[in-house]
Amino acid sequence: MEPRESWAALAAGGVAGVCVDLILFPLDTVKTRLQSPQGFRKAGGFRGIYAGVPSTAIGSFPNAAAFFITYENVKSMLHHDSTSYLTPATHMVAASLGEVVACLIRVPSEVVKQRAQVSPTSSTLRILSHTLYHEGIRGLYRGYKSTVLREIPFSLVQFPLWESLKDLWSWKQGHVVDSWQSAVCGAFAGGFAAAVTTPLDVAKTRIMLAKAGSSNASGNVLAALGGIWRTQGLSGFSLSKVLSSRCIFYHCLLHMVSNASHH
Repeated sequence: MEPRESWAALAAGGVAGVCVDLILFPLDTVKTRLQSPQGFRKAGGFRGIYAGVPSTAIGSFPNAAAFFITYENVKSMLHHDSTSYLTPATHMVAASLGEVVACLIRVPSEVVKQRAQVSPTSSTLRILSHTLYHEGIRGLYRGYKSTVLREIPFSLVQFPLWESLKDLWSWKQGHVVDSWQSAVCGAFAGGFAAAVTTPLDVAKTRIMLAKAGSSNASGNVLAALGGIWRTQGLSGFSLSKVLSSRCIFYHCLLHMVSNASHH
């Protein structure tokens, strides 16, 4: 990518991330409380629905920008030597590397945000101070592995599907898709990917919210999944409707704002 295009991808991704994260924050709070071990009502119910929003406001732009600039640059580099049948693999590699880089920013923000969401009476700053005092920097990166393990499969499903839907729609109508059409493709791809990866998302939430010293605090994803299955069964993973509906709105807005910013 040219430097100008890289800056455009960074700015567009950052602006898109901030807009959709803040608009859909209440839905994210509901999702986190539904997935928390203490249950929705004890985690706060519908009270303090914007608890943790400062963490999202600060981390959203650099997180989204890091993903989009990595994704676009890797895709651009790999496209030079790839044939059409390798295009899906190119998108998968680019999305996976984008998630690994973005998670370096996303995870600390996510840890503070989710802990604030299930403790609506505590401020974001207090949650951050408590985490650093009792767990250090490692506490802010608890759940990094589980987040990457969730985000990479998500991106492996979402981005190739998104690109394929755009190509199919473009071919059908004889010209490149418009911004709203790209957003519809992104919404469908995001919702489908969310439904597929919901169990991993629940495990990530449990690991981030676990008390220091508990079994889930070790970050073992398989152990977290096993614990949810033993205590709640399939109902512990039946949040795909909430998550998928949020992701449909999220990715619809994300791709609309991103495309608009590119133009």
